[in-house]
Amino acid sequence: MVSEVQERWPVLFSIEEISEEFHRITSRDLLGTLSASLEKYVPHLRRLYRTRKGAFGQKMEDLLEKLDEQTSDILPHRKTAALRGLPIFVWDDSTQFLLECLDTDHEKRVLRGVSVAILTIIEDDDAAISPNVRDVAVVLEWTIVLQDLPDLSTAFAYLFGLLYAMDIDYPKEMRYTFEGIQTIFFELGSRCSQCIRSLKTNLLL
Repeated sequence: MVSEVQERWPVLFSIEEISEEFHRITSRDLLGTLSASLEKYVPHLRRLYRTRKGAFGQKMEDLLEKLDEQTSDILPHRKTAALRGLPIFVWDDSTQFLLECLDTDHEKRVLRGVSVAILTIIEDDDAAISPNVRDVAVVLEWTIVLQDLPDLSTAFAYLFGLLYAMDIDYPKEMRYTFEGIQTIFFELGSRCSQCIRSLKTNLLL
């Protein structure tokens, strides 16, 4: 099923077109900028998460514990943890945004009522010691508009590029997360909320 977003902007739903349009508007490389910013800020974010984890309950504890269990491909895991921890740290609600499902789940049921999200699809393998990610996808208006993405940071980049290029409001439940991505990671715009201004200050310490 084609969503209204795809009907309104039919030429903006490939990764090449999103990157080109974002570069045309901002003169920034979409993937390169986010990747470089994550490499710069991940150590600082991890420090903040660990220093203040007691204030954020079990979610942050579980996230950091899972990160500590990783023994290979550490940098990608750290980037993923940084992005998953960001909405927790700024008190956003990611429960309807960072979605997970099994590859045997029915897509329409999983996406019912979902306006904007990143969906991680996990292999349904009871024998697996740890879950294997089969796919990461971007969702707009209950429809997968981008899929076969390699990781969460790539999905965040393309989703941010889509929302920014099409001037779509950020999801209310994730407003501070995306505001942080825009103003800190991409350095776009000078005005931001007190919450993100405080985060930016702490990242520079």
